[in-house]
Amino acid sequence: MASSSSLFRCFLHFFFFFFFFIISQVQAANLPFHPRDVLPLLPRQVSWPVLNSLNSPVDLLPSFVGSVSSSNRIVNWKGACFYENTAWVEFHNKTGSEFGGGTLHIKVSYPHSWTCMDLYVFATPYRVTWDYYFLSREHTLEIKEWQDKAEYEYVKNRGISIFLMQAGMLGTLQALWDVFPLFTNTGWGENSNIGFLEKHMGATFEERPQPWFTNISVDDVHSGDFLAISKIRGRWGGFETLEKWVSGAYAGHTAVCLKDSEGKLWIGESGHENEKGEDIIAIVPWDEWWDFELNKDDSNPHIAYLPLHPDVRAKFNETAAWEYALSMAGKPYGYHNMIFSWIDTIGGNYPPPLDAHLVASVMTVWSKIQPEYAANMWNEALNKRLGTQGLNLSDILVETEKRGSSFDELLTIPEQDNWIYSDGKSTSCIAFVLELYKEAGLFDPIADSIQVTEFTIKDAYSLKFFENDSSRLPKWCNDADDVKLPYCQIKGKYRMELPGYNSMDPYAHMNERCPSMPPKYFRPQNC
Repeated sequence: MASSSSLFRCFLHFFFFFFFFIISQVQAANLPFHPRDVLPLLPRQVSWPVLNSLNSPVDLLPSFVGSVSSSNRIVNWKGACFYENTAWVEFHNKTGSEFGGGTLHIKVSYPHSWTCMDLYVFATPYRVTWDYYFLSREHTLEIKEWQDKAEYEYVKNRGISIFLMQAGMLGTLQALWDVFPLFTNTGWGENSNIGFLEKHMGATFEERPQPWFTNISVDDVHSGDFLAISKIRGRWGGFETLEKWVSGAYAGHTAVCLKDSEGKLWIGESGHENEKGEDIIAIVPWDEWWDFELNKDDSNPHIAYLPLHPDVRAKFNETAAWEYALSMAGKPYGYHNMIFSWIDTIGGNYPPPLDAHLVASVMTVWSKIQPEYAANMWNEALNKRLGTQGLNLSDILVETEKRGSSFDELLTIPEQDNWIYSDGKSTSCIAFVLELYKEAGLFDPIADSIQVTEFTIKDAYSLKFFENDSSRLPKWCNDADDVKLPYCQIKGKYRMELPGYNSMDPYAHMNERCPSMPPKYFRPQNC
């Protein structure tokens, strides 16, 4: 029999859902409050199921509504709380400084309730600030002085960018709470990552029969065989979840198998953590690597082994592959170009509400907080695209505008494999594997027209390089599973899916102009 407290909770759930449904049907009236505005005031067992159904970590992202400048004088939009909003900028020189300052005017009206509010972020290449509006009237944001002539010219011509936190104040706080568990090393975090991928990518997580690991015979493993890895909890689990969402990849990390002249198996990996906690490129003995994944990796890694096709293996130049791997060993992970394999088009790679405006603003914030981090992550790569050296992000944005281009166009310029950064060639986990393939001859005769730093993990496992005859897979491959995958899953509770696996022949300039919009991730032919 149910206890009185559980019956009471059931009653509260029923009452509130019924109340929410009835009120939400009343569209014409401007109610004194909206159910969403009072949800956090109710008991957690009542409010959180509804909040979770309304909001998600994606709601944490601001949505670009427009830029106001001397040429684009007025911007209008519909907010999360206020249905009619207007903004304009006024230039002045109240301080008598060389370039003066400005006032951003925002008029908000027609709220959907008396208790809601809108939260905004305002950005130029030189500053980011925020404000919230509760009252229906004209509000102002004062900028006493422009930082220098460059900011004055930028705002005059390109404007101040306005971003709306589209979930509202309470929705944003809820989204923050939803983002937090993605990066926690807990069962809660794992379930949050799974839920995010199911909701936003349409991924499935079917449980496999135990045991959830395979006893591998290294005699069946060869140089060049590919390892696709998916982590679903902890710091890397959260990062990989977001990476999968924007790129369409169903794995978040990769490594490659290498055998030496004595038949010993090694794993080449960009992103291996050394004793100092640094992510580097490393060549690790298989036994050491596999022991870590089985017993010490707390991110709950799921691992698939993708053997090369015999015809592709016959082309694989093992000597050249080893030479390349050893030349890269010890170098830092390729942070410089990590984001550029994802962004190929002006508008086709940003899941809403992401866009180039938001990317620029996030970069601006990070550049102010951690300038060395920003230089490592994108400043050098953006300088490469402009043919400049040493410009910081603000200078890069201004220089781009001077050339009659735009930041979203700059982001789409393909990365070049031969670019040398301050710490050498930059290869992420997948770029390292594919550059090794390139050196080993797998992209011949079109290798010169392939930039592997433009490939995502999905692009890599979609290459028609891998075994396509299940009868040639090792006997231990999926031996405990009642579903026979076309590759070998060697670890993980849930069955790994790799949509598009082994389906595309390489072609010149492959993956340089490809969209990647969830949840379908449609890809035009030969993009």
